[in-house]
Amino acid sequence: MAKVTKLDALNSILASLSASSGEIEACAVVSADGLMMASNFPAGMDEDRLGGMTAALLAMGERTSRELSRGELEQVYVRGKNGLVILMGAGQEGVLAALCSRNAKLGLIFLDMARSAQEIARVI
Repeated sequence: MAKVTKLDALNSILASLSASSGEIEACAVVSADGLMMASNFPAGMDEDRLGGMTAALLAMGERTSRELSRGELEQVYVRGKNGLVILMGAGQEGVLAALCSRNAKLGLIFLDMARSAQEIARVI
């Protein structure tokens, strides 16, 4: 029986998350410093760019939350004309990033992402 690697486990979690909602177009696990750990992005999407932007958004969100006395950062999301980018912490070392359709049902996506983030935290 083959040993399951960390990458295999992360890819399995991402596949389950994507399957749970047709509104999640792509998702990834990024380290807190912006390095891509695993993703299920379609071909042609620049993973390095997403990793860097994820780290920058996370740092800005943490600083904003702290300086405005909003407590520990839980999530960051950006809504654009064509959809959303949602970032959620996954333990101390990881960030779960999801690209969602414009009319996504956020309550369900947040719930699914929170469950996936807990699994990711156990893996990494």
